Amino acid sequence: MSIAVVNKNAKRGSTVKPDRESTSTPGSSSTKVAPRDRIVTTACELFRQHGIRGIGVDAIAEAASTNKMTLYRHFGSKDDLVCETLRVNSEKSGAMWADIETRFPDDAKAQLGAWVTALSDCLQREPSGCDIANAAVELKEADHPAHAVIENFKILQRGKLTDLCRRTGTQEPETLADTLLLLLEGARVSRQASGLEGPAQCFQRACRNTLTAFGVSTA
Repeated sequence: MSIAVVNKNAKRGSTVKPDRESTSTPGSSSTKVAPRDRIVTTACELFRQHGIRGIGVDAIAEAASTNKMTLYRHFGSKDDLVCETLRVNSEKSGAMWADIETRFPDDAKAQLGAWVTALSDCLQREPSGCDIANAAVELKEADHPAHAVIENFKILQRGKLTDLCRRTGTQEPETLADTLLLLLEGARVSRQASGLEGPAQCFQRACRNTLTAFGVSTA
C-alpha cells in the first residue's frame, strides 16, 4: 500500500484495524515481527519522508499493519514514539563507530580517515539528511522530550570524535573535532539544498585538507 493511500485512509477511516503479528519479506516465508518493532521501523521511514509534523499516528499505525490502540499501548504518545525513533537512529551511529574500531584497531589516524569516508558515503546515499539533525530543526518547542535525546546523542558523538582526534597526537583535538563536525553539518544542509553537485561534494576533500592543516595524515 502506498504512503498516499495510507494517509487518505488514516484521515477518512475510524475503524479499528486488527493488529497483524507477522509481515512477509520478498522471497521468503512469513516472518514474525513484533508490533512494536514494526511501528518503530515504519515511523522512522515515514518521519524521514514526510517530517515528524507531516505524518500522524493513524498513518503510522496503518502503514505498520496495526492500529492506534496497539501503538499507544507501546508508546504513550507520539512524542514518545519520536524519541524512540531517534534512539534507534543513534544506534546506527554506534554501529558505524564499532565497525571503524574493528577494522582499524589501535590506529587512531586510520580510524579518523575511515570516519571521514563513512560520513561522506552517508551524504551520498541519504538525500534527506540526518534524521536526528532534521528533528532538532523541526521540533521548535524547547521542552519537547526529543531534544534531550538529540542533545545526549550530539554530546556523545562530539566526545567520541574529540577523543579520537586526541589519540592521533594533534595539538588541538577539540578544535579539530569541532571543525570536522561543522563541515559535516554544513555538508548535510548543502546536500539537501543543492544536491550532490553543490558544496557537499567537497566534504571529503575539505576534511582531508583540515586534517593536514592540523598535522594529521590519514594516508
